[in-house]
Amino acid sequence: MRVSSRAVSAGQRVRERPAARRAPPPVWARSPAPGIFLWTRTAIWAAALFALFTFVPNRHPLAGRWDDPSLTHDLGAVTDVWARWDSVWFLRIAEHGYDAASGAASAFYPLYPGAVALLGRAFFGHYVLAGILISLAAALASFQLLYVLAEERLGAEGARRAVLYLAVFPFALFLQAVYSESLYLLLTLAAFALAERRRYLEAGVVAGLALLTRPTGFALLPPLALLAWQERNRLRALASLAVSLVMFAAYPLYLWQAEGDPWAFVRAQRLWSRHLSPAGPFGGIWDGLRAGWAGVEQLASGSHTHVYWTAVQDTDPIRAATINLENLAFLVLFVVLTVIAWRRFGSPYGLFAALSLAIPLCVPSHRWPLLSMPRFGLTIFPL
Repeated sequence: MRVSSRAVSAGQRVRERPAARRAPPPVWARSPAPGIFLWTRTAIWAAALFALFTFVPNRHPLAGRWDDPSLTHDLGAVTDVWARWDSVWFLRIAEHGYDAASGAASAFYPLYPGAVALLGRAFFGHYVLAGILISLAAALASFQLLYVLAEERLGAEGARRAVLYLAVFPFALFLQAVYSESLYLLLTLAAFALAERRRYLEAGVVAGLALLTRPTGFALLPPLALLAWQERNRLRALASLAVSLVMFAAYPLYLWQAEGDPWAFVRAQRLWSRHLSPAGPFGGIWDGLRAGWAGVEQLASGSHTHVYWTAVQDTDPIRAATINLENLAFLVLFVVLTVIAWRRFGSPYGLFAALSLAIPLCVPSHRWPLLSMPRFGLTIFPL
């Protein structure tokens, strides 16, 4: 074979063809979220089992009032440790439906127990295992999606820290329990991600699923509407989001048909001594401050007999004081973080955080005014 070449004159330049640049891997591929998920969930699981087998007593003295072994005992301690308190309600609904549960079951919205019911039947009746797997899968997806959203605003290192802080938050243990927090967190993240990408119909559908998961889902609608209002075709965007309300309407319609009361999910809150405050969220804040001050007096006195917060009479007053002060401390933290989130990430995210706090504050409990406040804060991802 003959090879010929052409001479290159002195004035000619030989240019090497530049090497093709590799496109950076997609965000999900370079995300540290799966690794953070794996080691934090493993550590929390191990800590839960250690506490179960080491501490005595390892159960709340009143747990028997709520626990139902036929529902919460599945594959032994490795799974059963994640089926406590509210898990009983979710499991009863999943296994037997709302009709077999008491009227208070309507306080637990249908999407999560419905998913547990489907997977539990596929697992031949292992509903606790099904609930844990759903929570874990939703938590993993939440970590990944939070990283994607945060990287756009905070960069790679800021996004990594955002996921890490969520994963090690003290109440993040509920993200792998038979509770609806993981699923709700995923849906709120997905709704914002879709709206930011101007996919308002899909955002409306996901928001509708969030409404069917937890009552605080209504906090999604105003901030999503605020994003839609900024669009050129705002009416179309707002109409797309309205599908969420149509989806949620299925739940009160079902309760109307099943129990004769479309507002049963509101009235069911009475079991937890919740009431609608005429002062809105300020009523909950005031009650929380009163309970917190009573807690300070209780701890300062050191008395286990004299009760300063008289709304709770069936537990040790020192324990009641500690719980009320803990809830108040978390509320103060969340309010401060809401202000920071509003300034840093903009009105839609700040508004979502503020409304997510305002909803439970509007319905404080007579006994525990800031009941479950740390769990409510767990799912407010801008914080």
